[in-house]
Amino acid sequence: MLMCFDTGMRMAPAPPESWDAHRVFFYFSARSSGIGYATVQHLARRGAKVYMGARNPDRAKAAIERMQAEGLGPGNGQVLYVNVDFTELTVAKQSAENFMQLETRTEQLHTVNSAAQLLVPYAKSHNDIQDIVMVNYLSPTIFIRTLMPLLKQTAIEPNGDVRIVEVSSDGHETVAKTVRFRNIDDFNVSLGASDSMLARHLRYCLSKLMGILHMKELQRRLDSEGVPIIVLSVHPGIVNTEGVQAFAHSVGPILSPIFSLIARACFSSPTEGGYSPSFAAAAPVVRAEAEKYRGAHIVPPGKLGRASALAEDHELAKELWDTTEKILQDNGMQYSYHSSVHDAL
Repeated sequence: MLMCFDTGMRMAPAPPESWDAHRVFFYFSARSSGIGYATVQHLARRGAKVYMGARNPDRAKAAIERMQAEGLGPGNGQVLYVNVDFTELTVAKQSAENFMQLETRTEQLHTVNSAAQLLVPYAKSHNDIQDIVMVNYLSPTIFIRTLMPLLKQTAIEPNGDVRIVEVSSDGHETVAKTVRFRNIDDFNVSLGASDSMLARHLRYCLSKLMGILHMKELQRRLDSEGVPIIVLSVHPGIVNTEGVQAFAHSVGPILSPIFSLIARACFSSPTEGGYSPSFAAAAPVVRAEAEKYRGAHIVPPGKLGRASALAEDHELAKELWDTTEKILQDNGMQYSYHSSVHDAL
């Protein structure tokens, strides 16, 4: 008998059809499948106009065609493809600039980041930054900072509602308490043999901690400026995605079928995995009770949770923010994050 642990998602309710999601979303993901696909589908079925940002146009367009074939009712929203490439900083920034040509002014704009490399070997392909930190943290950061004037402008419109959602993982809880972000070397730490599964897992968890810390610090800075943007991180649950199955099939002929069976039997489906990100992005209660949700960490099935003690460390978050700024500047990245609310008008 196969005994499964509770992922917290099996009994999760689907997003209610009563949610009014008639707004603009920008959903950028490393994959046009899995949790990303499900979240876009949930939002579009509730009337949203969703820009699906992905690197591979053929896969993204095929995903959109599949959604349309499966039906976007009852809300009958739109899903549009835009190219987003997080493999290097310059291209990530250009992706954000291209999006701002599509949506220059809107009452409601929500961005959801689900970009994620998983258990990959250690490599530094661009900007002297290891790939998993580039894709999972640094490129999404320059993307959001480039969009910030539009986000701030939208936030102060009448009925404005802007949310920034970081799809994370409870794996961030495994990062060692000694972690620091003082310099580029701390961003590039290998955490063991480059190809070992343990080191790959630890680097993934590190990148997810970085994302949560950045969101927490971003919320504090927006609050200090009086900008009514809500920033959230989300743990979607333990989900049987394509990435999980790819990992299961990479561990050898003996373990592969065991891992694959466990994932299929015990993990949540991608459809269920999309519930909590959809809640963070579209649930009316998040805006209605903004004080409760600013800087919050959402866990299945769309409820307030608590990130790790490290993720709540204000000094560590500030250290990460400052080093991120330096790395972006050293790589020639210019953006208008520090413009005031009034400048955004």
